[in-house]
Amino acid sequence: MSTGTDDLCIRPRGVLRGAVLTLVFTGVLATAAATGALPRQEPAVRAARASGGDEGVAAGGATVDRAALARAAAAAMADGKSGKKAAEEFVSRSGDRWGAVYDKREYAEFEQALDGAYTGVGLSAGRTGEDGVRVTRVQPGGPAARAGLRAGDRLVSVDGRPVDGLSVSEVVSLLRGDGVPGSAVVLRVERGRAAWTQTLRRARLATDPVTVRRLDDGAVLIRVAAFTKGAGARVRDAVRAAPAGAGVLLDLRGNSGGLVTEAAVAASAFLDGGLVATYDVEGEQRAVYAEGGGDTGRPLVALIDGGTMSAAELLTGALQDRGRAVTVGSRTFGKGSVQMPSALPDGSVAELTVGHYRTPAGHAVDGRGITPDLAAGEGAEARARTVLSGLGGGS
Repeated sequence: MSTGTDDLCIRPRGVLRGAVLTLVFTGVLATAAATGALPRQEPAVRAARASGGDEGVAAGGATVDRAALARAAAAAMADGKSGKKAAEEFVSRSGDRWGAVYDKREYAEFEQALDGAYTGVGLSAGRTGEDGVRVTRVQPGGPAARAGLRAGDRLVSVDGRPVDGLSVSEVVSLLRGDGVPGSAVVLRVERGRAAWTQTLRRARLATDPVTVRRLDDGAVLIRVAAFTKGAGARVRDAVRAAPAGAGVLLDLRGNSGGLVTEAAVAASAFLDGGLVATYDVEGEQRAVYAEGGGDTGRPLVALIDGGTMSAAELLTGALQDRGRAVTVGSRTFGKGSVQMPSALPDGSVAELTVGHYRTPAGHAVDGRGITPDLAAGEGAEARARTVLSGLGGGS
């Protein structure tokens, strides 16, 4: 099944020892078919901007000559053509599977999404076999919820365009539209034998990337959907507030990444300082570290799957390599490249791969993912809870 959140676009960014490192949770929706809950921004990677004289880097595949790209865009504009389109063609030919080009509006939306907010109708769509495109989740309080849409409803068309022949990412793009709050989008919906047309108004919506609840056995379940701004502190606070001796089940399934600084803060909740990851930018080696003072004794199990990406993989690798957590589930997505944003003459921005990151033990993640300590499929959560109980984390 491939899925996408109608218009949630989050592009991670974080300041790490003089550099702004972005591990973008993108990928390709159809490629990450092993799990659900991959937000809309999956077509490619987004990167951060430089801070002062520092470099901006982000997660990404092969490398591109940035100077040559700028020349190609400038030459196209001199001939009266689209610089953005020329840049897109250049990146497409380069072999950089994570490289992408974004216009000013798209890039501005990524910036806004760092705060965990987006403009949309508040639904997630997915495709399973021949069932077509169906609603997989409706955000409470959003336009879709107020209109009565439910998970399981089938989307027939968006603004009159049939969606059956489209990829999930294309459907998501139609749902996003111009990204302007108050703009209308018309959906044709089916539920069983009923069918109707519904006009929704896009709105500014907020996401809740971290949820915490107490399990029946006394353990604490912390689910992190994305590392947006403040998510790391939420994880840290949840660990500090957990009863003494209670184990933690850290659910990173479907977490498509986010701000690296937030992932590092989350790592700091369980580690007493030390290495979280290393990365290179055009051959120069750098590192990400956890802060000291974390809870190193509380039993910890991390749940992962094929939708665990980028910054979430960075956290997973740190906890696994340093022997802090038992990881349960399936192999992660494998998004561990570093990209750098380049401004083009027409104001658009190209995100180009310049390096890769590794786990504390030196394992490369990009294209490989992280293998869990214990493989588990549909019953992964139950198995994880059993493991946590065995570690003394449950009653």
